[in-house]
Amino acid sequence: MAGSGPLGVPNARWKRHIVRQLRQRDRAQKALFLELVPAYNRLLEKAELLAWISEKLQPEPNDVTPTTLQGPWEEDSGPDSDEIPSPTTLRVKWQEEEEGLRRVCGEMAYQVVEKSAALGALESTLEERQSRLAALEAHVAELQEARARHARQVDAQRELNAAQRAAYEALRAHARLQEAALRRLEEEARDLLERLVQRKARAAAERNLRLERLEKAKQAQVSLELKKAAKRTVSISESPHSVSQGIREEAETLAPTAEPLSLKSEAGDKWKRPFRSASATSLTLSRCVDVVKELLDFKKRRGHSVGGAPEQRYQSIPVCVAARPPTQVQDVLDAHLSEVNAVCFGPSSSLLATGGADRLIQLWNVVGGRLEANQTLEGAGGSITSVDFDPSGSQVLAATYNQAAQIWKVGEVQSKETLSGHTDKVTAAKFKLTRHQAVTGSRDRTVKEWDLGRAYCSRTINVLSYCNDVVCGDHVIISGHYDQKIRFWDSRVPCCTQVIPVQGRVTSLNLSYDQLHLLSCSRDDTLKVIDLRVSNIRQVFRADGFRCGSDWTKAVFSPDRSYALAGSWDGALYIWNVDTGKLEGSLRGPHCTAINAVAWCASGSHVVSVDQARKVVLWR
Repeated sequence: MAGSGPLGVPNARWKRHIVRQLRQRDRAQKALFLELVPAYNRLLEKAELLAWISEKLQPEPNDVTPTTLQGPWEEDSGPDSDEIPSPTTLRVKWQEEEEGLRRVCGEMAYQVVEKSAALGALESTLEERQSRLAALEAHVAELQEARARHARQVDAQRELNAAQRAAYEALRAHARLQEAALRRLEEEARDLLERLVQRKARAAAERNLRLERLEKAKQAQVSLELKKAAKRTVSISESPHSVSQGIREEAETLAPTAEPLSLKSEAGDKWKRPFRSASATSLTLSRCVDVVKELLDFKKRRGHSVGGAPEQRYQSIPVCVAARPPTQVQDVLDAHLSEVNAVCFGPSSSLLATGGADRLIQLWNVVGGRLEANQTLEGAGGSITSVDFDPSGSQVLAATYNQAAQIWKVGEVQSKETLSGHTDKVTAAKFKLTRHQAVTGSRDRTVKEWDLGRAYCSRTINVLSYCNDVVCGDHVIISGHYDQKIRFWDSRVPCCTQVIPVQGRVTSLNLSYDQLHLLSCSRDDTLKVIDLRVSNIRQVFRADGFRCGSDWTKAVFSPDRSYALAGSWDGALYIWNVDTGKLEGSLRGPHCTAINAVAWCASGSHVVSVDQARKVVLWR
């Protein structure tokens, strides 16, 4: 019944066990007779020898000679008697040997009895083992039947799993096709939106240009009418009726639809005393003031739109009316293979990106209070220190320890662009308000502006200290540094416009949605709110137990700027109320190591925190 394959292995095993037991029994029983058989053989040899000697020594009746009858011839046989012993001596000797052989035979018989008893005991043991072996063989047969039954079940389950896997692969392929179609539709929608915005911008520019031309024509006509009205004179002796009539005529002249007065008719009139009409003068001044006001209001409305359509900008408008601080944990995941350094929500609040020291960027979908894996972005040259979405949510920008920043397009696994030019670790990378511009900061004491359309560094700003984080406004770049200072840079001015010192190395910066307040986190274990309208520190937040866990600890505003949120070295989240300046509370949960970064989605419904133990926690 032994066979090759998985089913034959147990049969070969128990057969080998039986053969091994039989050999051991043979060795044990053979050892008992190893001494007995040679001794028994020697005994038989001695018995045969003794029988042969006895047969030789036994005298025949005819040859018997009395020992007492000795003749003279016996004296001559004296020498021969020394060589051949007498029968009496031989008989005594034979009796002694026979007695010794009897004793040996007795001992051997005793040993044979003992060996027989031992052999009986071994035979009983063998019978017991044979019965046990039979029981084991029966049990083995049962197990083999059960194994065959389980093997059939496993085969059926494998077939079912294969069918389910095939169905899953088909569903996955269909989902990929659907996702590709969705991304294509989203791209088309974005392109349509961009074209629509550009067309509206061009239409607005053309409309502004037409309004400007009409306003200039109107202003020129008014100026001409004012000049003509200023040349008119009235007589003092003119009656009130005629004066009022002249005023009405002049008012009609100033109307846009009225025809101008003829200089020829004015020259034909004879006035006794030239006098400038008071009503005409007052009307002229009021009209001039109104025209100047309209021109100023028109320029304010137009802003910088003269001269063509401006560059398209994306401004994230939060849909959050009033944010609520998080209170409970909704999901916990081990998102990366090592420490997680950065986290960022997309503009839609449903897409999340995390970056870690394992050189991977994980994209997650927030669905029903759970984090579902969306995509893994590969190809980073070093540990990820910062991640950011562009204003349209279609690209991801990451800063790495490989002296470069890299750009991925959402939906593509490999990086499509690398921004190289720094000579040390890149610690921060952020998009500006357009998807074609970005800013990076590095430990090489530089801040760089990038034109992403050409992957070209358009400007390099040299700083005196390491840069830990950057944020971007309309025309301003704000950088936080190792030397405990926050610096402001204008894109239109080559030098630093302002420096705000803080107590402690700056670890992060966060700009409010209205771009009027800046939140900074520093290694003196404090958060500071800076009012950018007056360029001064408005509030300082600190709490017992709160400590920055690293030089890249990130703190954020809530979307409505009502709260400030940061993670501590002991895994707790601290929330401050910006309006009152007091600690709103602290949350302790799954984190057991230092929290590196936090993110608050634009809708205000979710908060995500990441730590040094690979954990990503979704709060609500």
